[in-house]
Amino acid sequence: MRLLVRPDTVLRWHRDLIARRHAAGSRPKRPGRPRTMHSVRTLVLRLARENPSWGYRRLHGELLVPGVKVAASTVWEILKDAGIDPAPERACSTWADFLRSQADALLACDFLETVTLTGARMYVFAVIEHASRRIHILGATGHPTTAWVAQAAKHLSWTSKATAPGRGS
Repeated sequence: MRLLVRPDTVLRWHRDLIARRHAAGSRPKRPGRPRTMHSVRTLVLRLARENPSWGYRRLHGELLVPGVKVAASTVWEILKDAGIDPAPERACSTWADFLRSQADALLACDFLETVTLTGARMYVFAVIEHASRRIHILGATGHPTTAWVAQAAKHLSWTSKATAPGRGS
């Protein structure tokens, strides 16, 4: 019987086999960097929600104060994965938010045009309070002027102060 390989070749094959087995056993289960700890992710998300004007770099700096060592790029990835917008978009309020917060102070006013039984054209000045949806008819005139509208608005502010809860008339 004749061997086609030398003993050194067989030994090399054996060493390679052992090395591959060892490499496969020590290979990490997931490729890439290990995931950030859940507690760090939770802390980053909490800080971002409580401080909407802070960007990822500010959040990174604030995490360093108590000794949480995490890269700024990791903070950015955590925010991106959670669907949290960058700081400028988070900090600005929408029109809906603004209107909800200011509803108690907002009034909308407009003129209604009507025709009387005699055929005269009249303009009715009306105001609605957004918070209570209460409508105030401030007056009607055939020829609205700036002075007339200003006087009607002053009259509204006087009557609303007198009829506000907790105030006497």
